[in-house]
Amino acid sequence: MTDDKKNAGPDERLSYEQARAELATVVERLETGGTSLEESLALWERGEKLAEVCQRWLDGARARIDAARRQPDA
Repeated sequence: MTDDKKNAGPDERLSYEQARAELATVVERLETGGTSLEESLALWERGEKLAEVCQRWLDGARARIDAARRQPDA
């Protein structure tokens, strides 16, 4: 584990798959309804954080792909 991951908050330690799965659960709960306004707001905020984690993973993957494409063929 890198030092960045050791010092990261719990959300930053999530894998892409973990964050995506939890985000799907949050969205499902919001779409189903039946929650209080306060709980809905908390779910929305959690979803936003999870979406940011997913986006960071995707941005990192894109950067790695772009870097690999720039490498000359061996």
